[in-house]
Amino acid sequence: MSFREESGSDDGRSSSTADLKKPFLHTGSWYRMGGGGAGGSGIMGSRQSSLMDKMMMMSSGAVLKETAISAFLCTMIVALGPIQFGFTGGYSSPTQSGIIADLGLSISEFSVFGSLSNVGAMVGAIASGQISEYIGRKGSLMIASIPNIIGWLAISFAKDSSFLFMGRLLEGFGVGVISYTVPVYIAEISPQNMRGALGSVNQLSVTIGILLVYVLGMFVPWRVLAVIGILPCTILIPGLFFIPESPRWLAKMGMLEDAELSLQVLRGFETDITAEMNEIKATVQSRSKRTTIRFAELKLKRYSVPLSLGIGLLVLQQLSGINAVLFYASSIFTTAGLTDSDLATSGLGAIQVVATGVTTWLLDKAGRRILLIISTTGMSLSLLLVAAAFFLEGAFSKDSNLYHIMSVLSLCGLVAFVISFSLGMGAIPWIIMSEILPVNIKSLAGSVATLANWLTSWIITMTANLLLTWSSGGTFTFYMVVSVFSLVFVVLWVPETKGRTLEEIQWSFR
Repeated sequence: MSFREESGSDDGRSSSTADLKKPFLHTGSWYRMGGGGAGGSGIMGSRQSSLMDKMMMMSSGAVLKETAISAFLCTMIVALGPIQFGFTGGYSSPTQSGIIADLGLSISEFSVFGSLSNVGAMVGAIASGQISEYIGRKGSLMIASIPNIIGWLAISFAKDSSFLFMGRLLEGFGVGVISYTVPVYIAEISPQNMRGALGSVNQLSVTIGILLVYVLGMFVPWRVLAVIGILPCTILIPGLFFIPESPRWLAKMGMLEDAELSLQVLRGFETDITAEMNEIKATVQSRSKRTTIRFAELKLKRYSVPLSLGIGLLVLQQLSGINAVLFYASSIFTTAGLTDSDLATSGLGAIQVVATGVTTWLLDKAGRRILLIISTTGMSLSLLLVAAAFFLEGAFSKDSNLYHIMSVLSLCGLVAFVISFSLGMGAIPWIIMSEILPVNIKSLAGSVATLANWLTSWIITMTANLLLTWSSGGTFTFYMVVSVFSLVFVVLWVPETKGRTLEEIQWSFR
């Protein structure tokens, strides 16, 4: 039975539930414009009639008949958020000399500027779960876009450090919300056989944003670069009106008619969604008797295991030192003896995009777990090479051939580390976090996991420069030990989630 053939036998239940759980804000979509009433209060028959009329008017209904097309287009629109994420993260690298010269900042003041995005992101991470819970995944992305736009404008017109710092904080807040909401939305709209590939688009978009800011930063002034930073969110806001809300969020809020309509749009109008919709309804109804849980209940296996896995993967992702390498790539390359560090940094960004693209292609073929094992193994070996090269480099004269050999080895190790990270630890922790967290703790647990990620990122970026000054070899040795522990963590505890529905994954922890 398809959506078009289903009766409205659940109308009474869904309507009453919707009245009890009506969200604060529910943004519309093109397919709801002619529907029978807002917020899911119309009659099912009128919605179906309106939907059929809309379909008859389409010159090419095939555009939305394929699952791949529907889910892919939605993912491409929300992927503008992670592009903004990457653009924000990479902005401080090519603009350091220009901002310091134009505004007369000290190195320490610029370091504060760079780190404030992480501070803002921590605040955004705390709020992200509740925002996406009460106003939906689409609504929270709209909310996140506004401070990003204001932040970039504040930076572009800054005359002193106050506007610069304020803009960076606002950007960080928006990025904190985006970093949680986008992977959750993609996981909730994707069919199980495409969830890995579409989920990895989140990290792929982040790397594209980093590459864009690296490349553009070599050619345009920092103020113009800040204006360019407005574009992703400026396009994202209107784009959100043309995609459906998450059917799982709609069902959780009691808007079952809207949830069915959203799922039908996502899967194609000729696809039978009965089984998937019934599974979503069963999960929601089993947890609707009591939506709040006591703190003591977090110790139960069905909550503690997915929460520990989500937090563990996201913290280990940052402790590996990836942001230290990306944020301070220029100085690391200079230390390694490379003259054109800006070009090398852009090349590193391009390599990261390509490697993440390979991950996108492999995720639903190979699986999450095997890619994480390959990734953490490669990271451990490459960091061992970098650490050994830096230690041995100090034993030779700068004019000797052995010194130059060690420099080349350290550079090769850094490139191998970025490739290895991009093959698994870059994208997969966010995907698994969005897959394994039960729906009734997703807002709280997701916020905690995202906060832990950003807090660790802030600690790593704040201490990296000091550690590299102390000992480059010692710094990469620490990152190597973390990568080895990450490998052990994955082998012992991380489950495979490929080819399973979100409901099956979450039930497996019971």
